[in-house]
Amino acid sequence: MGNQTVVSEFILLGLPIDPNQRDLFYALFLVMYVTTVLGNLLIIILIRLDSHLHTPMYLLLSNLSFSDLCFSSVTMPKLLQNMQSQVPSIPYAGCLTQMYFFLLFADLESFLLVAMAYDRYVAICFPLHYTTIMSPKLCLSLVVLSWLLTTFISLLHTLLMARLSFCADNVIPHFFCDMSALLKLACSDIQINEMVIFILGGLIIIVPFLLISSSYARIVSSILKVPSARGIRKTFSTCGSHLSVVSLFYGTIIGLYLCPSANNSTVKETVMAVMYTVVTPMLNPFIYSLRNQDIKGALGRAFSKWTIQRFWDRDSKD
Repeated sequence: MGNQTVVSEFILLGLPIDPNQRDLFYALFLVMYVTTVLGNLLIIILIRLDSHLHTPMYLLLSNLSFSDLCFSSVTMPKLLQNMQSQVPSIPYAGCLTQMYFFLLFADLESFLLVAMAYDRYVAICFPLHYTTIMSPKLCLSLVVLSWLLTTFISLLHTLLMARLSFCADNVIPHFFCDMSALLKLACSDIQINEMVIFILGGLIIIVPFLLISSSYARIVSSILKVPSARGIRKTFSTCGSHLSVVSLFYGTIIGLYLCPSANNSTVKETVMAVMYTVVTPMLNPFIYSLRNQDIKGALGRAFSKWTIQRFWDRDSKD
């Protein structure tokens, strides 16, 4: 106890970047963050304004876009700030706050992807009963339940972290307050934290991944029973976007957390963390807009309406 000190802040080592290339990477990450914000905001606004998109699928998609926007905003502004700072520090309370919101939106994305997989399963396997099964009430219940579960889980992890004591070593070899990195700095017993992580990790990662896999296995089985080129094309057009997002999100998380390797370096772990915290939220709007005819149609209608409005405004002034 005599060697313990009160830690008031942590030092984030950030990304392993050559100092001569720091400005280049700063500009790159700034562009990626702005793209993430604008892309996800565009999808949210389109779904809000276009009545054709007021369906369960797009209600879930708008929540996913909001989650991606917030998920990226939890880490990126601080990363950009620290890349321009001589002392890349974060206060103790700020670190726990960042960890809370990071877990909240990461877990929320996982649960929303499950709800979207179920929506696609019902739409393809039970098309005649889709509107009855995926009622607005059920869809809203799935969204609310996802928010409640993730709020409880992230709050539990944060409270368990807040009870730990930290020694003089306050250097985090990461660009954000990663829970596993904080546990390595703790001086007190972390067995309870590890047990909760093990139990809830299965709930947040394994169970959703299995449910999504089961949904798509049933979809494939349903299509193979009545094989047709049109049915296969419809399936890929309907599910392709969602499968791409699932692969990006779960692929990096499973590789990083569930398949750890003794050869995994800090650099490798940091790069994989960048994949699911920075790259995935940025790519999701492009995946859903480029592969989704409804979104492209809504974008075209919005652009046409804006063009006509500008024409009439200019004509009225003349």
